Amino acid sequence: MQLGLNLPIMVPGLDRDRLLDWARRIDAGPFSSVAAGERIFFPNPEIMIALTAAAAVTERVALQTSVVVLPMHAELHVAKQVATLDMLSEGRVVLGVGVGGREEDYRAFGRPYDRRRLRRMQEQVAVMRAAWRGEETVEALRPLEPRCVQEGGPPVLVGAIDPRSIERAAAWSDGISGFSFGPSSEETELAWNTAREAWKAAGRDSAPRLVTSFWYALGAGARDQLDQVLRRYLAFMGPEMVDAIVPMVLVDSADKLRDAVRRMEDLGTDEVLLVPSTTDPDDVDRVADILGGMVQAGPAA
Repeated sequence: MQLGLNLPIMVPGLDRDRLLDWARRIDAGPFSSVAAGERIFFPNPEIMIALTAAAAVTERVALQTSVVVLPMHAELHVAKQVATLDMLSEGRVVLGVGVGGREEDYRAFGRPYDRRRLRRMQEQVAVMRAAWRGEETVEALRPLEPRCVQEGGPPVLVGAIDPRSIERAAAWSDGISGFSFGPSSEETELAWNTAREAWKAAGRDSAPRLVTSFWYALGAGARDQLDQVLRRYLAFMGPEMVDAIVPMVLVDSADKLRDAVRRMEDLGTDEVLLVPSTTDPDDVDRVADILGGMVQAGPAA
């Protein structure tokens, strides 16, 4: 199993030096990916710009979106952003896409927050892949450029947890970019079994790539640190939901981190993307010391 790290873009106190230090240390460590997620009405750096900065100071690790909320964007704009990032990183992009859960972010782009989001996302990915192949997607003088270094574009993973969404994704995605608060072995096992069966039922030649994420904290004060960051991040859900979710997040020590990663590995997970609750770049080295012997180094497959 491989191990990636999210940049701490959802944590207070991030600045230029810390972001670049995180990216460099991830690239130098036993990690497969540097990742980032997307929110609009939140004090986080924009996802594509953050990953472009990471691309400029890394040489080896994959640059993974976890995830871009695709239905609130124009797909050809995202396709051009991704192609540019793939060019700048010499073919290291892994594109995770999802439908998101924040209506206010959709309003920022004038996009409908409705039940057709998953269907629209599937249609958008088809258009993006056609553009990456150099096909005409709109009447224009030239195809979409720059061309991706990865022929036909990067792998596309779907941010899905619900079994029905996973089953629908089997027809068109390369795998799952999941998430579990606990992390929960039961939740993850259900998702992975659903994906494997759905890929077989869809007649896919290859198995789905199975990626999951979860929050963690280490060191003195880890529980308080985790609680504060989660309450800030999840505030849009309302206090009752936040009070219910925060205790579910369990990884607040080195032993719990090792146990969680081992459980994900036992379930056949291909890659875990850890979500930090601190901007301290030394956390990268702490994770490497704790987990370095447990994971397969190298870029995401």
